[in-house]
Amino acid sequence: MTGSRAVQMQGTTMEIIAFHLGDQQFCIKTTSIREIRGWAAATPLPHSPPDVIGVMNLRGSVIPIIDLAARLGVRSTVDTARAAIVVAEVGHSVVGLVVDQVSDILSIRGDQIQPAPDLGIAFDPSFLHGIIPLERGMVCFLDLDHMFANLDETANAA
Repeated sequence: MTGSRAVQMQGTTMEIIAFHLGDQQFCIKTTSIREIRGWAAATPLPHSPPDVIGVMNLRGSVIPIIDLAARLGVRSTVDTARAAIVVAEVGHSVVGLVVDQVSDILSIRGDQIQPAPDLGIAFDPSFLHGIIPLERGMVCFLDLDHMFANLDETANAA
């Protein structure tokens, strides 16, 4: 986690939603979430990136549905009976994020967030706010704004 982001979060308490992708737990801030929906098939788009499952009509707006595990390079075991679509606002865009299972809503303090360890040149830590160690395991705290920065660039270019 960069120094400025660590300072911004240090004295704050925030709510996060935790979810599973395969055997790993991740979380995002609840303030970026519009809703959580059960699994619904998306309409595939030709020549779309590998992590884009397709698009879905959400109350009159067409939104992209992203396989979050594929986006993160994590192995997913999506069981469509238990999978969920987390509809999140990222910058000026709305996306549906497919997760294996939503598990918890937690309140955390900023000082609970540990920086991601330096794993070398092939690792991109900008996708993470950091790691949250909990009694029952580690949770990777995702930074959706950095993960989907290209969405806003594409929207602004249009």
